[in-house]
Amino acid sequence: MRPLLLLLTALAFSSCAGYQLGGAKPAVLRDVKNITIPMFQNDTLHPRAEALATSAAADAVVLDGTYRITTDEKADAVLEGTVHRIEYTPLRSTRLDTLRPEELQNTVILNWKLTDARDRSKVLASGSSTGTSRFFVDTNLQTSRTNALPDALERASESMVSRLANGF
Repeated sequence: MRPLLLLLTALAFSSCAGYQLGGAKPAVLRDVKNITIPMFQNDTLHPRAEALATSAAADAVVLDGTYRITTDEKADAVLEGTVHRIEYTPLRSTRLDTLRPEELQNTVILNWKLTDARDRSKVLASGSSTGTSRFFVDTNLQTSRTNALPDALERASESMVSRLANGF
């Protein structure tokens, strides 16, 4: 009776033998644990977009938890990025004037690459990530756009980190 119980217990626990704890990093990045994030570049005319993008990328890496952010000396990889484009699309206009938008959507495109910290010519991963946000137009259009930009950058950064941490 006891060997049969032992056998059934072993069979029950072997059903989850393929499962393992931890992340599912891409094979190329299995040795990368620490990354550094220098200031992103800005190809747009939006002021301070590079600072907002760098901050959003650092926040996304910290929230994901797969990689740690460290200094250049301790880093295994360097995450470089560029705010490539910011586009605004009208979603809804006022009833009396169709050329005056009431609600807009901004789309941010980040180009990024993860390079080896010891050999910067070796690219470990690269890509382009997109983030969007919607906002209502206030009396000051510039203020409305500025206030909506961090949300779109945060979404683009989350997409970027998802590709780095999970491969998709």
